[in-house]
Amino acid sequence: MLKHFHNEALTDFGDPTHRAAFADAVANLESKLGKTHSLVIGGKEIAATNTFNSYNPANPSQIIGTFAKADAADARRAIAAAKDAFKAWSDWPVKRRAKLLFDTAAIMRKRRHEFSAAMVLETGKPWIEADADTAEGIDFCDFYARLALELQGTIPPITQVPSEHSELFYIPLGVGAVIPPWNFPFAILVGMTAGSIVAGNTVVLKPASDSPLVGRMAFDALVEAGMPPGVVNYLPGPGSTAGEELVTNADTRFITFTGSKEVGLGIIKKAAKIQPGQIWIKRVMAEMGGKDTMVIDNMADIQAAATATSAATFGFAGQKCSACSRVIVHADIYDQFLPLLLDHARKIQVGDPRSFETGMGPVINTQSLEKCKKYLEIGRQEGRLSLGGKMIEQNGGYFLEPTIFEDIKPGARMEQEEIFGPILTVMKFSGGFEDMIQLANATEYGLTGSIYTNDRDRINYAKRHFHVGNLYVNRKCTGALVGAHPFGGFNMSGTDGKAGGSDYLLFFTQAKSVSELL
Repeated sequence: MLKHFHNEALTDFGDPTHRAAFADAVANLESKLGKTHSLVIGGKEIAATNTFNSYNPANPSQIIGTFAKADAADARRAIAAAKDAFKAWSDWPVKRRAKLLFDTAAIMRKRRHEFSAAMVLETGKPWIEADADTAEGIDFCDFYARLALELQGTIPPITQVPSEHSELFYIPLGVGAVIPPWNFPFAILVGMTAGSIVAGNTVVLKPASDSPLVGRMAFDALVEAGMPPGVVNYLPGPGSTAGEELVTNADTRFITFTGSKEVGLGIIKKAAKIQPGQIWIKRVMAEMGGKDTMVIDNMADIQAAATATSAATFGFAGQKCSACSRVIVHADIYDQFLPLLLDHARKIQVGDPRSFETGMGPVINTQSLEKCKKYLEIGRQEGRLSLGGKMIEQNGGYFLEPTIFEDIKPGARMEQEEIFGPILTVMKFSGGFEDMIQLANATEYGLTGSIYTNDRDRINYAKRHFHVGNLYVNRKCTGALVGAHPFGGFNMSGTDGKAGGSDYLLFFTQAKSVSELL
């Protein structure tokens, strides 16, 4: 079935009709903002005593919506609802569960601009970035549905014992916690949820507190497609209360998480502690960011490398876990490369992402902006500011110029720590290619990396020795496609679950071997 999978086409914004349709979707959604949204547990809308607001990071005075703030008691009720729904859902034939995802994908295709508009307003994504996020979510539904169909049924073992018939098949785990990030609030949320449920599990979905509307819209698409009550339970709220309970509850069988290293490691630690009444070892799939590096050697296409570095760094304001945050450039070409990079970065239009012309929007919230400010000071101490470094005043939004630092030394904080903002460290390097790769590897992370070179021996060396989960050759280190680029990292970047890959659903199942005496 997977041979019939095709990635969802991106919207051609060169067509004025498509631009007009997208602008209409943004305006239409904007006219409906400010509503109050409940929890959904066991298919029932449940108001909460406490609430929180979601804001537009490009204009924080604009309230996207008011959302119920789930607490630990709500999390326990949601886990119980998922547990109650598990038996019936896990008994659904795989074809029927897959059809639910196919139907969900069809709904998303029909209303794709609505989902993208929500990301523009709630997370500050420019049009092209938001459209790609929506397309990826559709891909996940389609891909995992087809993958589930391939995994169904029994698998004969390699050998059979005389007088016995042996078989192996995959069964679901039980109740899971889905904890997605705000930076890909649609694609990653949909992928984690779709993979969990198509395998026969039920889940509690806790969207990121900065993007609960996008999460609610994705949840509603599943309901519209015919998802039974309790299969997915929508539970917005802070990680310190609702999230803590989801991870530690004895009835939670697995946790799939994307977010910061600090939170991810905390989840792994808490999930490892056996709770009273718990009879399984919880599984955790965690993707935790990176310090992603592009290596530009002296055999590279310099213009192409500069263009790709700018796109990988400043796309969505550097707020992708795969974003380039440091580039290692060979000294032989440094003086040619840097002016080209600076020229690309200067041309980026920063502003309100409601406008198609905007190339880079805000960072997500005031805490993120303050963190960027801290690294601006660190960068000035550790190196030399070559571009940017200033806040942009516009409607109170969280805007920072594309920023580039030079003369950063190996081991400096700027080249070791994840910043998650539009700040790039450029490192000039005089050694050989193998030494450049060694420097690229010299962080605790290992998510994505890119090399630019036209030397085949160096490409082959990087394939073996550049220690990242996703390596790209002569292209940028962002923009993974479902099916083509299974995504997940090494070291402190996570458990390498390979979202969008052929083995992803195995995390959500357990293999059962049965032998019958004839």
